[in-house]
Amino acid sequence: QVQLVESGGGSVQAGGSLRLSCAASGLQYSMGWFRQAPGKEREGVAAIYTDGRSTQYADSVKGRFTISQDNAKNTLDLQMNSLKPEDTAMYYCAAAGRLVPEWLLLDKHEFNYWGQGTQVTVSS
Repeated sequence: QVQLVESGGGSVQAGGSLRLSCAASGLQYSMGWFRQAPGKEREGVAAIYTDGRSTQYADSVKGRFTISQDNAKNTLDLQMNSLKPEDTAMYYCAAAGRLVPEWLLLDKHEFNYWGQGTQVTVSS
């Protein structure tokens, strides 16, 4: 069983930055960050092969968010810059104990381990 614990959420004004961190009981082959706003579907934000071969970003966050992992610390981070009110959501760390096909890295159905989430609120 993989355990994932997110931290780093909070409230920030538009244009600000936050860094989310996910502490994992062990890094899995494919890991990612997803978010869910009230009344909306959970969507993929950024995902990575933890061997560093590939990263994927949602179009809405490209150039603003950066996903990274620290294999020694078993952590997965999401650096979020230039935040917008539409980034407001609960953010979840997710892991799949296999290599998810690259074109499916932002598909929530491919991930079977989830954290409890951390809230990000961006005010205008």
